Amino acid sequence: MRLTILTTLGLLVAANVAIGLLWAPIWWFLMLSVALLIFGLYDAMQIKHAILRNFPLVGRMRWTIEGLRPYIQQYIIETDTGGAPISRMFRSIVYQRAKNSRETVPFGTQLDTYKDGYEWIGHSLSAREVEDMNEDPRITVGGPQCKKPYRASVLNISAMSFGSLSKNAILALNKGAAKGGFYHNTGEGGLTPYHLENGGDIVWQIGTGYFGCRTKNGGFDPVQFEEKAKLDNVKMIEIKLSQGAKPGHGGILPAYKNTPEIAKIRGVEPGTQVDSPPRHKAFSTPLEMMDFISQLRVLSGYKPIGIKLALGRKSEFIAMCKAMVEKGITPDFVTVDGGEGGTGAAPLEYTNSVGFPLREALAFVDDCLTGFGLRDKIKIIASGKIITAFQLAKNLSLGADLCNSARGMMLALGCVQSLSCNTNKCPTGVATQDPKLAKGLNVDDKYERVYRFHKKTIHALMDILSSTGHAKTSELNRTHIFRRVNQCQVARYDEIFPLVKTGSFLTEDVPDRFKLHLEEANADSFMPCSLLAEIEKETKAVS
Repeated sequence: MRLTILTTLGLLVAANVAIGLLWAPIWWFLMLSVALLIFGLYDAMQIKHAILRNFPLVGRMRWTIEGLRPYIQQYIIETDTGGAPISRMFRSIVYQRAKNSRETVPFGTQLDTYKDGYEWIGHSLSAREVEDMNEDPRITVGGPQCKKPYRASVLNISAMSFGSLSKNAILALNKGAAKGGFYHNTGEGGLTPYHLENGGDIVWQIGTGYFGCRTKNGGFDPVQFEEKAKLDNVKMIEIKLSQGAKPGHGGILPAYKNTPEIAKIRGVEPGTQVDSPPRHKAFSTPLEMMDFISQLRVLSGYKPIGIKLALGRKSEFIAMCKAMVEKGITPDFVTVDGGEGGTGAAPLEYTNSVGFPLREALAFVDDCLTGFGLRDKIKIIASGKIITAFQLAKNLSLGADLCNSARGMMLALGCVQSLSCNTNKCPTGVATQDPKLAKGLNVDDKYERVYRFHKKTIHALMDILSSTGHAKTSELNRTHIFRRVNQCQVARYDEIFPLVKTGSFLTEDVPDRFKLHLEEANADSFMPCSLLAEIEKETKAVS
């Protein structure tokens, strides 16, 4: 094949030369033929790509078609229920609500209601008028040790850092939050002027890199923290232990996104890849973590302090609960991030196969806090692929008090799911630090879309709630959601995730499914007791 292609090109060039001597207009074709011959010879001689070496020139078609594949897939082949990670159906509802367009669906559902895993909410014959429902439901976050509780919306902007998102994206998100009265989580990248410019409520996330309150050697700086935590815009503080997209891995800021401006905000060297450590330096045990929570509470002026985690070993969260009971110190909220969480850049194995999915993690955290008698002091926030009002209702029914959405808010900004977040070439200017691309995102237009998406999704949630006969989101529980487990069985969430009795983990009345994890958990260590004992045994043997 290689010889055939090169011979054909050679003969083509020779023929063009012969014809060109008689007919001048053929020379442009001669130049093209020569160029193709040069490319063909180069491909045949190079040793990096076997396909090009064996099939010179023709092999280049593979890379061309492969480059076009995502666009052909999304714009030509993809169905309304297809598309990953967010289906076209859900992307469309975000766009429709953000643009204030028609959002009704013709001719019935496109979902297979008899497919295993299909879920729905049960309505009531005592349904309420939606006009009588509260269009702005609020949840008060702040336990007994908090002196400045915060009234939060049930839907908010999840953690996305400046650096991952562009300046204009941050400005638009925050301005939308300010108009809609919901909070904007900074992500671990730190508190920036763009988070503060438009006056939206802020949840300042403190990650393992301590960006914005960081010493020169990467430790926690209480002076810098206190200065920023007491700002009026900052309503709550969130200690990030791990995130669903890459739990136990730490964040990554690629070098090409680490501009001098971002480096100054984060307190790092510009133009370098910034890897957040996988664990905190300020504490190393659950008991020490409680002390750190108490320290931040005092430094912030007693604002709500919470933790964010993707559930890993169940015994680790139980160890935190044991530490809360032992110390008498509790966070004001726990953000549960599901393994389906998204990020601009994460290793494939972490994205696909590390960490509990949201529903299982959410139910477990709710059960643990209830079992230890802590649930009334701590609010739970759900985060992980939450786009629609029904997804809100599912998580609220399962145990969450409120929810965060990242990709939903990105879509409201105009994200088209081009899957280029990790390339700095986001075509909509959302997830890029290229000033030319970021400039295309008009803040005054996009913030209105963020505001409308939030408002109309909350309206849809209250519409669903009115159908169940309830007036408050807090009245939703696990009895309201149904799942087709298989072709012979439909189960309610309370059958799939059985409830536990308040305070039962402090007695002998512990459900069997929790006993092993309770035995493994120790407030003195995140590591399970069995593993800790093995390590101590090996250490003594070596010494």
